[in-house]
Amino acid sequence: MTTERDNPGFRYPLRWRIMDALESALAVIWPRRFSRYTGWVLLMPALLLVGILVLGLVQIAGASLHRLDTSTYLPSAEYTLANYQTIIDSATYTRIMTRSLWGAFLTVVFTLLLAFPFAYILVRTKRAWTRKLLLILLFLPFFIGQVVRAYGMLIIMGSSGAVNEMLGLVGVAPMRLLFNFPAVVFGLVQYMLPFAVLMLAPALTAIPRETETAASSLGASWWRSLWHVVLPMARPGLVGAGLVVGTLALTDFAMPAMLGGGSQDFIANAIYDQFFRTADQGLGSALAMVLVALGSVLVGIVIAVFGTGTLGMGGRK
Repeated sequence: MTTERDNPGFRYPLRWRIMDALESALAVIWPRRFSRYTGWVLLMPALLLVGILVLGLVQIAGASLHRLDTSTYLPSAEYTLANYQTIIDSATYTRIMTRSLWGAFLTVVFTLLLAFPFAYILVRTKRAWTRKLLLILLFLPFFIGQVVRAYGMLIIMGSSGAVNEMLGLVGVAPMRLLFNFPAVVFGLVQYMLPFAVLMLAPALTAIPRETETAASSLGASWWRSLWHVVLPMARPGLVGAGLVVGTLALTDFAMPAMLGGGSQDFIANAIYDQFFRTADQGLGSALAMVLVALGSVLVGIVIAVFGTGTLGMGGRK
């Protein structure tokens, strides 16, 4: 390394001096003998956030065991499972849970069907301008909030919106496109699509182009190569994308509230109603714990059947 003493004409850059000073200060604060603990120290902020989440879940679990006292509108002192019994006995909550699970499943299916071709073209295209255009289309929704996008769909799919106007041009009468279950699923798919593409793109990038070329040289058509070679090799990405999309859809609040019009609530909407409309924190906490349990069970089943996918950090499946 060239120094000022070796070369009088050389000037030690200021940024190097700053880095040397920071390194010396760090050596005093964190000596070299503590270096084996450096990873844990860097992990502490993340562990702190997870700890706060766990603490909140513990408090919610405790609150779910206290029923609302209608005489004082305060949680009762005794512990009881009455809130969970209310959920089990209620046909309304059974319908909400069924709708949430079915909506999450449909969202995963339609999102993966749309995300896979998008990610495949994004990874395999040789034209730079096509890749840039697809990247712009992919990242543009991230600059628009979920609520704004939902309002946009309310305008486009309304009774006098662009979709019904286009249908009117071909002689189709205006249709009710909003405030129903398909509208909620459509909104969730539109919202989850970028997440699925981002999960699938690395998995498809890891598949060498030569693999498809070899399959073609052995007589396989493009469709057979895609079905028997690319899709099986892309399974980790499909599993990871499905897990992310499914959990986000199951716990979503904005799309069912805005595109469902109050008649297509998911579990998150029911939790909101109990906390902020009826002030029944016990029942709301019980619903929150049921949501956590449902999500955990579904994730466990998927991991047990299909593996961890790209969420496995490269581990053996």
